[in-house]
Amino acid sequence: MTARTHRLDAGVRDAMQAVSAAAKKGFGDAALAELVMIRASQLNRCAFCLDMHLGLARGLGVEGRKLDLLDAWEEAGEVYDERERAALALTEAVTVLTDGFVPDTVYEAAAKHFDEARLAHLIALITVINGWNRLMVSRRIPPGGAPW
Repeated sequence: MTARTHRLDAGVRDAMQAVSAAAKKGFGDAALAELVMIRASQLNRCAFCLDMHLGLARGLGVEGRKLDLLDAWEEAGEVYDERERAALALTEAVTVLTDGFVPDTVYEAAAKHFDEARLAHLIALITVINGWNRLMVSRRIPPGGAPW
């Protein structure tokens, strides 16, 4: 597959990178941040972002089993702890707004595991990876391809 275009305004790129960096830093859990970004990218079928974030997760030492079973995290038993499950459920709810909103039960479950600041950063992280996914998928940027 070839990219439709590599054009992306530098200001847009820089702003999105800044939001990504701020969300990751404020969230404070790099490994879980990568799992969240991978899960959103799976849902959005973004090969470019999957390739990038799987590599980053491996570099952080995320267990291979967690990466292998992420697409079926709900059925994976004790592979994911309750905190990870809450973050992944929130990721899916924000990414796939089937009912037009994030269900209260999903939000409340996440709020049990993350204080208000970390929860805000988690939502920002999910939002920005969805933006990146849409930028890459709509332009058909292939895995390992130049994104700009």
